[in-house]
This record gives sequence, C-alpha cells and structure tokens, in this order.
Amino acid sequence: MELGLQTFASSSSGNSYLIKSENTNIILDMGLGIKKMKEKLQDAEISPDEISAVLLTHEHIDHVRSLGALVRQEGNVAVYATRGTIDALIERNPDLSRALFVPVTGGKAFDVGDIRVMPFNVSHDTAEPVAYAFEKNGHRAAVVTDTGFVSDEIFENIKDADLLVLEANHERNILLYGRYPYNLKHRILSDLGHLSNEAAAECLVRILARLGGKKVPRVLLAHLSKENNTPEQAYITVKNILEEEGFYVGKDLELEVVDREETGRFLAV
Repeated sequence: MELGLQTFASSSSGNSYLIKSENTNIILDMGLGIKKMKEKLQDAEISPDEISAVLLTHEHIDHVRSLGALVRQEGNVAVYATRGTIDALIERNPDLSRALFVPVTGGKAFDVGDIRVMPFNVSHDTAEPVAYAFEKNGHRAAVVTDTGFVSDEIFENIKDADLLVLEANHERNILLYGRYPYNLKHRILSDLGHLSNEAAAECLVRILARLGGKKVPRVLLAHLSKENNTPEQAYITVKNILEEEGFYVGKDLELEVVDREETGRFLAV
C-alpha cells in the first residue's frame, strides 16, 4: 500500500478522515467527540500515540470538536493549521498553547512522515480555510469540503487525484424551497458556503474532460446535509449531470457517497 484514506465521519455534525501509508497516520480534522474519535481510531487499529499529525481545515466546531481533549491527553501530537485558523482557535480556547501548532500556508507543501501534504486555499466563512492533497510515489488523494465554489487553485490541486473526496452538501432546489431561514440559505449558497450536488458534478465534468480517459478516479461525495440532501439524491444528480456530458460511472470514474456518521471502508490508491 502506497497511500490510503478512510472516512470516519462527514457532515455538519462532525468531520474526520484518516490518511495513511505503511509508516504514517494522519488525521484530517477532529470534529467528533473524543470518545467517538477514539472508537474510530480503535476500529482502524491505530492508538492515539500512533498519530503522526493532525491537520485542520478550519476552526468550525464540526472540524475541531475533540482537538482540545486530544491535546490534553496526547500532548506530543503535532497539529497543523493555517495562522488564521490557529488564531481563531486560541481566541476561542485560551488554554490552547500556540506552541502546539505548526503553521501551514496554502500553496506550500510539507512532509508528514513519508506523505507529501499540500494545503490549498478554499472559500468558506472562516478565518483562513484550506483543503489538503496527499501524495506518495505518484499516488494522490485529496479532500475538499466546506467551500462555496471550486476555484482555479482548488481545481489545480485535485485534477489528477486518484482518490477525491468532494463536497456535495445540498440539492439546490431542496435548499431553496426548504424550511431554512433566508439568511442561512444565503450563507450556504454563497461563495463562502458549501458546494451543491450540481456544483460537485460540474467540477467532476471538468476533471474528467481534462483526464481524457487516462485514468479512472475514485470519487467520494461527502459532507451531505441531513436537511437538504440524501445519499440517493446526491448520487443521482451527479450521475445524471455526468451522463449528460458523456461521462459514465463505472467507465470514466468510480462514484460513491460517504455515510454521514459511519466509518467508511479503507481505500488504497
């Protein structure tokens, strides 16, 4: 195994992923409670002291819920985040020491063990949000959620991924005609909000057109809204838009939907 990924949870209630090689264990976001987080690690046969690093995308609670507890219990864990995210976390949690964090910058790669990590900027209503791509020996995985649109920078970092976790937060019409208040609908639909099923599909069309059949990426649709989406809706909307553009699941890409709370199967690339 060169590189692999496992989803622990992906929703507005909590987000966390495992990215690993034979020698390195990276936790991307810690949005679950510490008890649940430890259960997920135990299921993955990883003890907390075997975590090589924790990477944070931004400071929203559904991405950092158990960070403080982990730091208190495992004080030697390296926590990587942007300076904006670090400042926001310390402002909210003064007990967190700045010495715990390793600052990262969008567009500047670094190594965690034998995995090359590339943070890149996304568009979300937080201090300095990023997503991450991971690479080892030419194998590449990327996780992109919590962004209002797919910028050129995002696209450049995910266009060649063998494995892509991509946000499909809501079905646009379900959100528009649903019971959310106007200000929340506006936030989600804005450039600082979340990707819709339709936006995810449009991104995948661009990727597949660029690949031209040279590889068949595996795509996981993630961060689904409980209120404004379903796994079935996300899958069929994305599948239909892809087919309208001449791309087919099973031929041009592998496509599945991440469970909001259950641990996904480990996927190697």
